[in-house]
Amino acid sequence: MVSTKIIAELREKTGAGMMLCKEALEQTNGDMEKAVEVLRKKGAASASKRVSKSVKAGIVYAYLHMDTVGAMVEVNCETDFVARTDDFKELAKDIAMQVAAMNPIYVRREDVPPEVLEKEKAIYKDEVAKSGKPANIVEKIVEGKLEKFYKDFCLVDQLFIKDDKIQIKDLVAQKIGKIGENIVIKRFARFKIGE
Repeated sequence: MVSTKIIAELREKTGAGMMLCKEALEQTNGDMEKAVEVLRKKGAASASKRVSKSVKAGIVYAYLHMDTVGAMVEVNCETDFVARTDDFKELAKDIAMQVAAMNPIYVRREDVPPEVLEKEKAIYKDEVAKSGKPANIVEKIVEGKLEKFYKDFCLVDQLFIKDDKIQIKDLVAQKIGKIGENIVIKRFARFKIGE
């Protein structure tokens, strides 16, 4: 039997529903960290089911930090009703804060132009080739460097500034699981004084 205090604590931590929190805690014998993982996996599973739903509603959210850095993001969902909820607005704010703080260039890795990828790969290959390592090792190192490039410059691959254990795509998946609608980060713009 799991106490209501621990269920409430998990709900506060994850934003998941009470019954989902109770089930996750029962499944993990009250282990809070494992229960969080269970909920994340459920959120990701729910998100993958919703990914084919069209997103024609949403909001544009503007965030301003100390009058020197600002960001605007367009985040889409399936219905106008969800676009007006506090959960959805909180997600849009978190994403705008992420853009302002971390200065991504692309929304997702698929948005990186092929010529940019080829240029990055060539640079990485040149760097690693000088080490004298075998070709198969060089390829693995280049792939690792490319993953780091994605994490630095692609918004959905970046670590979330408020919780560095998850990426932005995980944050979106959690909200999809909680809200029950597909959510897509459409685009963003970042402004900084002097740039």
